[in-house]
Amino acid sequence: MLRSIAPKTAVILLPLAFIVMQCSDSLTTDIVNPPDNDSTAILADHSSTAAFAEIPSGVLELVRDSLVIFYGHTSHGSQLLTGVGMLAAEDAQYEGPSIEEYGDDLGGSGDTSWAAEMRARLNNNTDINVMMWSWCGGCSENTEAGIDAYLAALSDLEADYPDVAFVYMTGHLDGTGPDGNLYARNNQIRAFCAAHGKILFDFADIESYDPAGTYYPDETDACAWCQTWCAGHTCASCDGCAHSECFNCYRKGQAFWWMMARLVGWNG
Repeated sequence: MLRSIAPKTAVILLPLAFIVMQCSDSLTTDIVNPPDNDSTAILADHSSTAAFAEIPSGVLELVRDSLVIFYGHTSHGSQLLTGVGMLAAEDAQYEGPSIEEYGDDLGGSGDTSWAAEMRARLNNNTDINVMMWSWCGGCSENTEAGIDAYLAALSDLEADYPDVAFVYMTGHLDGTGPDGNLYARNNQIRAFCAAHGKILFDFADIESYDPAGTYYPDETDACAWCQTWCAGHTCASCDGCAHSECFNCYRKGQAFWWMMARLVGWNG
């Protein structure tokens, strides 16, 4: 499902048309809300952090002009926005798009009370075209049935608001590794998103790999490997990354920008 989004002012209509022609033959000002097939799934994971550097400046401008984002989160979810701020501090072209924050997480044990808040926001603000909501510890504590309830609630929202892009998310690493409940629940979310062409911000996958591709299956989102990596490499600093290291936040900011670029039609 595609949503046509008009530029915020008529003044920038011509430059945007020029950007569309210059950046990619397939780039559009539409928001992508993928249909049910795996070929259209958008997966923001650790590999997206490297692809982030390839985003053309015109696409960054298009993201800022086109996207109005609602993001429900608590402290763990704030890591993503801390990363966006770190990137903007490095380079003004990464100043983020419009993001409305809401202070709550997805909960656990099949809790879907967040869905009502999403509906209320969308009903009262028709400009919102991207909806995100992150986990705290609720994914670790959840059951297969509970995750099914999460997936069903988001799917219902997609059906009721076809012009809005809904972002699914995995839960942050908790140190329980491949044999833990979190690993199974995250894989449940991943499998559903791949099978039905959803948009997934894979929070846990970003925490699981360093930039060299080394996998840390037993890590937590405190990101001990970040300390090791940054001891031997230059890493951006910040005033604080909730529960974690600045480099973890930084990489989530990169993955966020990559995902937003894909939502406006960039195919890099």
